[in-house]
Amino acid sequence: MTTRRNFIKKTTAGSAAVTLGSLVFPTTSYANILGANDHINCAIIGVRSRAKAHIMAINKDKNAKIIYSCDVDDVILKEHNEWCQETIGYIPKVEKDFRKVLEDKDVDAVFIATPEHWHAPMAILALQAGKHVYVEKPCSHNPHENDLLVAAHKKYGKKVQMGNQQRSAKTSISAIKDIKEGVIGDAYKGEAYYSNNRGSIGIGKEIDVPSTLNWDLWQGPAPRQAYRNNVHPYNWHWFRTYGTGEIHNNGTHEIDICRWALGVDLPNSVTSFGGKYTFQDDWEFVDNQQVTYTFDNDKFLTWTGHSRGIMKPERPGRGSTIYGSKGTIMLDRNFYRLFDLDGNLIKEELEGGTSLTTNTRGEGVLDVNHISNFFAGIREDKSLNSDIRDASISTMLCHLGNMAQDAGETIKVDAKTGKVTNNDKIMESWKRTYENGWEPKL
Repeated sequence: MTTRRNFIKKTTAGSAAVTLGSLVFPTTSYANILGANDHINCAIIGVRSRAKAHIMAINKDKNAKIIYSCDVDDVILKEHNEWCQETIGYIPKVEKDFRKVLEDKDVDAVFIATPEHWHAPMAILALQAGKHVYVEKPCSHNPHENDLLVAAHKKYGKKVQMGNQQRSAKTSISAIKDIKEGVIGDAYKGEAYYSNNRGSIGIGKEIDVPSTLNWDLWQGPAPRQAYRNNVHPYNWHWFRTYGTGEIHNNGTHEIDICRWALGVDLPNSVTSFGGKYTFQDDWEFVDNQQVTYTFDNDKFLTWTGHSRGIMKPERPGRGSTIYGSKGTIMLDRNFYRLFDLDGNLIKEELEGGTSLTTNTRGEGVLDVNHISNFFAGIREDKSLNSDIRDASISTMLCHLGNMAQDAGETIKVDAKTGKVTNNDKIMESWKRTYENGWEPKL
């Protein structure tokens, strides 16, 4: 990697080093100390969709500024620059190689909204470079990266928040408080669901890499493949080399809320039923899925995902329902509703601001709340609403859902480590194969 020599020159001689491939970072933090006004300089890496929601939220903070937009695609950068000028009134510096962004001592925090195979490796590199990290869900592409990112957070001591923004919803916080105080009695079941009607992604053809795209850097830690015309910029979600399927893409949010409400961590067992039912295309995951997780104290959690086929009868496109011995709570990003056992509405709270729920940007007031909480963590050392140590557990549940589906049987889980105890074959997917020189390491 061409930045290695210049980077080493900029670091303190004799400092210990950590590596990803040939890229070297000092273990001692050199991030600039926040000034008296607590100003935070931000870099956005991956600027096509979710980045817009990040920028709108960052722009609400008078003492924060986006100083970099980073993406490997010139077409996306051009569109993004025009959007920035029109929306926030300025165009941040542009960089195609995120490693150069991490070299800049003026950057305090990075926001990662790249394809999922980059989330953990890039977050780890950012931590090693002394940056605080806001990483989109899921925080890892595989369980090994999950563990590695948590270890990196502990080692380098910076703030890491995952982008499951409903953790910062005032209505969800209120509901969890009520559950803990016994409003629905003993909470025993969480039901997470998501419904959409995604079209076919077709059968991709190998074509020349567009001249505007750095395909090598786009792939990064993933084993090299020829460029196909149905992967970039969005359909990578449905390819195992880069994505993690709908259970991670959207299920992370509601599974996380159910786990939070039930007060549980890793499960004892996981069972998954599902398949690819709708189109004959390159989609590599199930497109409809039902997962059941069991926990101690007779608690259980279900995930129902309909990627291609809207659920009927009519219900919100996504949400969580928590069942208790005395009542039921329904939650989504915009409301909290409490019902008694007869189904009578007892209480309703509205968020006070709208968040979009089923489009690719997902923008709304919860992004503002969640990023504000992230900044408060940086400035005042306040607790994060989705600290990576906890967020990684919800991500692990999603990994286990995919593993149970692939195993074709109920998997037994060590609730302390998340490792599968009854299927050695499926444990082979604990860690991915990395492109030579790109494997993340502490």
